[in-house]
Amino acid sequence: MSDVVVTDLVSDEVVGEALALIEAAARADGEPAVSEQGRLTLRGGRRAGVTHFLVRSGGELVGYGQLEDFDPVEPPAGELLVHPAHRGQGYGRALGMSLLDASGRRLRLWAHGGHAAARHLAQSLGLTLFRELRQLRMPLDAAALPEPTLPPGTTLRTFVPGKDDAAWLAANAAAFAHHPEQGSLTQRDLDDRKAEPWFDPAGFFLAVRDGGDGERLLGFHWTKVHEREQLGEVYVVGIVPGAQGGGLGRALTAVGLRHLAEVRRMPTAMLYVDADNGPAVAVYERLGFRTHAVDLMYRTES
Repeated sequence: MSDVVVTDLVSDEVVGEALALIEAAARADGEPAVSEQGRLTLRGGRRAGVTHFLVRSGGELVGYGQLEDFDPVEPPAGELLVHPAHRGQGYGRALGMSLLDASGRRLRLWAHGGHAAARHLAQSLGLTLFRELRQLRMPLDAAALPEPTLPPGTTLRTFVPGKDDAAWLAANAAAFAHHPEQGSLTQRDLDDRKAEPWFDPAGFFLAVRDGGDGERLLGFHWTKVHEREQLGEVYVVGIVPGAQGGGLGRALTAVGLRHLAEVRRMPTAMLYVDADNGPAVAVYERLGFRTHAVDLMYRTES
C-alpha cells in the first residue's frame, strides 16, 4: 500500500484530483465526504492550521484527508474519503491513523452521512460518537409559510458586499460565540463564499435598527441555492445577544423561506441543525422540516 503523504500545500493539479475524487465518492455515497468549508479550504491555497493527506495507487489519487486545527479548545477536526473503486484495501484506515497521529491523538472525525463503513472506521480508530448534525428538509409551499412579523423598530434589507462585511462578521461572531465552527469565520472565509457561483446578496437578509448613532445589525438569514439538486438552503440564521427571544429568528427564517419559494422557485428547503439543540429542532419541525440525513462526529476520549 502507498504511504500517506502529509503536506500543508497542494498544487493546482492535486486540488483538481482531490475535488474529482470528492465528486466521485459523493455520487456513490449520496453526499460529499468533505464539507463545504473543507472544499473551500482545499481550493484556497496554504492556510495556517490546515494539513492535507494524500494516498496514491499506481499514480492515481485514491484517498484524501484534511485536518483543520483552528479551535483553541477543541481537538483538530478531520475528514477523509477513499475512491469507491479502491475501498476495502486499507486506505481509509491508513488515512485515519495518519490523521490521528498528526493531531497528537486528539482528533474529531466527521462521518458525513453516517454510513456504516465510516462508523466502523471511526470506532476501529478508538473514537467515540459525540455529535449528531441533522440535515432537515421540507417541501416549499409559499402559501403555507407564515407571514414574517419583525419586532417593532426593526427593518429588513439585503447584504451589500464590501459595505456590510465587517458588521456581519462581528454579528456572526457574537451570535455564534458558543459555536466556534460558525462563529470563527474570518474575512477570508466570507470572501471565499462571496466568490462562489451560488452567492447571491439578494438572498442574504439583514435585520437592522437605527439607534441614532448609526445602524445596528440585529440578525441575519443567509440563504443558499443548490441549483443542480433544486434545493434552497437555510444556510445560516443568526441573532445577536440582546435581540434574541423576541421572535426575530422566526421572522427571518420565514423571510428566507419565502424568498426561496417565491423568488428562487425552489421546491424543497433544507438546513443543518445539531440534534441536541432541542429548541431549534422544535422550531424547524413546527415549520414542517423533517430529518433527511445525519452527519456524525467522533472524537478521541478526553
